[in-house]
Amino acid sequence: MDAPRKGLFKGRSTGRRLVAVAAAVVAVGATATFAATADAAVPGAPTGMTTVFSDDFTGTAGTGLNTTNWLYDIGTSYPGGAANWGTGEVETMTNSTNNVYQDGSGNLVIKPIRDAGGNWTSGRVETQRTDFAAPAGGKVRIEARLQQPNVSGAAAAGYWPAFWALGAAARPVGATNWPSIGEWDVMEDVNGRSSVFAALHCGTASGGPCNETTGLTSGEHACSGCQTAFHTYAVEYDRSVSPEQLRWYLDGTQYFSLNSSQLDATTWNNATQHGFFVILNVAIGGGFPAAFGGGPTSATQSGVPMLVDYVAVYQSTGSSTTTPPTTTPPTGGTRDAYSTIQAESFDASAGVQTETSSEGGQDVGYIANGDWMQYNNVNFGTGGVKDFLTRVASGAGSGISGLVEVRIDSRSNAPIGSFALANTGGWQTWQSIPANVSNVTGTHTVFLTFTSGQAADFVNVNWFQFRK
Repeated sequence: MDAPRKGLFKGRSTGRRLVAVAAAVVAVGATATFAATADAAVPGAPTGMTTVFSDDFTGTAGTGLNTTNWLYDIGTSYPGGAANWGTGEVETMTNSTNNVYQDGSGNLVIKPIRDAGGNWTSGRVETQRTDFAAPAGGKVRIEARLQQPNVSGAAAAGYWPAFWALGAAARPVGATNWPSIGEWDVMEDVNGRSSVFAALHCGTASGGPCNETTGLTSGEHACSGCQTAFHTYAVEYDRSVSPEQLRWYLDGTQYFSLNSSQLDATTWNNATQHGFFVILNVAIGGGFPAAFGGGPTSATQSGVPMLVDYVAVYQSTGSSTTTPPTTTPPTGGTRDAYSTIQAESFDASAGVQTETSSEGGQDVGYIANGDWMQYNNVNFGTGGVKDFLTRVASGAGSGISGLVEVRIDSRSNAPIGSFALANTGGWQTWQSIPANVSNVTGTHTVFLTFTSGQAADFVNVNWFQFRK
């Protein structure tokens, strides 16, 4: 949770294929039903996983935490670590039951308080265990059900609740090795904005492959009712697929993801392939709230808590790496131009790779200037063609764009239609974009070709079709 998050997702590097696709994952979050009550039992482990840690916070009202499970962070920094927890926040963390306690109704309460002198205290707690990890070929899921502080507007200025995990190697050295050891932000919110931010922090402390100090982040994701009711937040690290994946969930629905192909192997492995410990805290002030208006101010309300119903960690054992099925070209016959043609079903291609799609199955990614895909025996019939529709996504950097083109029978023929594309918000943030085409009849070989004035990857393609 170090240092200001600005809701910016770096995406790919301009170095072609040195850094790979972000967010190319299967949206595997199962739909779940979440009770509206303040106290829900810790859910059983997802299919194929076992529960390796849980705390339901069922202690007597006003009591502190079970220190077999948890330790308290005290003061304004780790011993030997960066001042103000490295983020510029202004509170002092305590182990007082004024700030951190169980409420007798099955919840942990973390309450920031301002004293008469304007000084803030709050709570920050960590799991004693630092070994929450995904084994090779397996998964780990870190989950909590919680209610963000029920405060908004001017009264919320400076509030910064968070649920996150930090690499085990941080603890012996006061996190002075941040961010290389990895930080997974599962839930952050600032200034009572009815939203959630997710992020991976990794690499070097400024800039680098992970765009620090911002990190690789979901940006601001709407979270209606997150101040007034309990919601479930989770991150899952999956080493059973290739490339490996990190997925973030809100109430069981995946809303953000990253994969190992986005980063060089050393950076990714250093940020993922080891144990983690879990942290819960409510900070006041600092770089992240400052990026969204600042605080605290004299109008900031004291004493509004984050409530945590449970924390659970689930794990699966290792197994062989699997990949999703590939859509193969049809055997003989023709393709219907007016039906969906999956991009990965090409008969030939150059410069592209297939990858797991957040919409299921696969898409084609790593597409840059000069790349192409070929689709044989596409039947347009005898009628007229109005346009073609393509499902595309882009996480290209600022100033990077290109053309998606359709050509008939030869890549050297002039395009019969095209459209320009720049960043859509992420490599798995999909849009269906239409473009007019010249009239075509009969059966033809169709080429999707890609033209850009830059060398960087600029588009992913999931599917396309023609329309009458």
